[in-house]
Amino acid sequence: MSVEAMENIDVDELSRLADEKKYRQLKNLLLEMNSVDIAAFIEDLDSERTVVVFRMLPKDLAAEVFAELSSEKDMHIINSITDRELSDIMEDLYVDDAVDMLEELPAIVVRRVLKNTKTDTRKLINQFLNYPENSAGSIMTAEYIGLKESMTVEESFAYIRKHGIDSETIYTCYVTDAERRLNGVVTVKDLLMNPYETTVSEIMDTHVLKVTTTQDQEEVVDMMSRYDLLSLPVVDSENRLVGIVTVDDAMEVMEEEATEDFEKMAAMLPSEKPYLKTSVLQLAKNRIPWLLILMLSSTISGAILVYYENAFAALPLLVSFVPMLMDTGGNCGGQSSTTIIRGMAVGDIEPSDILQVVWKEIRVGIVAGAVLAIVNFVRLMIQYPGNTMICVTVVISIFITVIVAKTIGCTLPIGAKVLRLDPAIMASPMITTIVDAVSLMVYFGMASRLLELAA
Repeated sequence: MSVEAMENIDVDELSRLADEKKYRQLKNLLLEMNSVDIAAFIEDLDSERTVVVFRMLPKDLAAEVFAELSSEKDMHIINSITDRELSDIMEDLYVDDAVDMLEELPAIVVRRVLKNTKTDTRKLINQFLNYPENSAGSIMTAEYIGLKESMTVEESFAYIRKHGIDSETIYTCYVTDAERRLNGVVTVKDLLMNPYETTVSEIMDTHVLKVTTTQDQEEVVDMMSRYDLLSLPVVDSENRLVGIVTVDDAMEVMEEEATEDFEKMAAMLPSEKPYLKTSVLQLAKNRIPWLLILMLSSTISGAILVYYENAFAALPLLVSFVPMLMDTGGNCGGQSSTTIIRGMAVGDIEPSDILQVVWKEIRVGIVAGAVLAIVNFVRLMIQYPGNTMICVTVVISIFITVIVAKTIGCTLPIGAKVLRLDPAIMASPMITTIVDAVSLMVYFGMASRLLELAA
């Protein structure tokens, strides 16, 4: 459906037709819409109208819409429709969509769904459900075009026409032997550009990029992004083709992983539900653990202030520079950690690059620290004339703090990666807490020496 046609359909008009039970007119409008937009419309309906509207959709379209709905809506529809209707939906769903849906549903609902699924489909779904969570096997689909080396181009096209309707993609076809071992790949473009009598073995590419069923889904997405692939074959330990990961599945993983990283970088436990559908209690539970950790760890900064209380008791002006120093250090560390986390996420930086990364961040810290120190020295000399040594103490502390903060900010995410932790947890909140303590130690250490103050 064109964008112009979509713009002409008023959601309020759809809701009015549903309220007035003018279902014939409503159905005609829905048939002109994309399945994603229909799902968005159904999401806003109440329980009763949800089932009514869903049931008026043709079988094929109903399955597409079902795959786009939230798990809450899916569960409500499953509990409201007949076994026959449920069976039809499951047979029309792509296996990966069915697996994604079942993983979100309660066990009692899953049992009813599988009970009303044909034997072959049920076996396939159960096989997918047994793969490790967040693995290539858990996000792949079994609906692909598999060709044989002995097929001619003409036979290949006949096969694609017959079986392509049930495949998620027909552009890339995979060549297997009698035991389903992956031997090559051929595109529809390759087939179109060769005579009908040409065999697949003559034109297929034997250098196939592939992943195994147990590989992490992030590795799959990285590979598809790096090589601009529309699909990627998934094989088992014996190189037998068991499924493919398509670009739409990769985009969903990218969104999930990006959301999870953002939440971790903001010092929150990842949430599996959208914000508006997550309860206040759950949001609080996701945030409180990290808030407690950061709050308790900040007591280190308090302990440092207590240790040097004699220093700023003798010269109270020193205390006024503490917020600036801590904020500057935290910001510098946050910049470095964010850059490194992003670099590791896209594959630009590996743990083995740590020495190169540290050396680069030290040089960045020297340049940035020098600029900040010079600007602050001029400002402080104007603001506090006659306090030259205090100004020198502050700017030297800033210079050292920036360098140290940059170094800490780049090494902690890499260290987390080496320890098989998510580097995102070493983002701004954690870095800031650590750098705050370090900046205070540097600052009061310099003040004790340059100003000859007792700790």
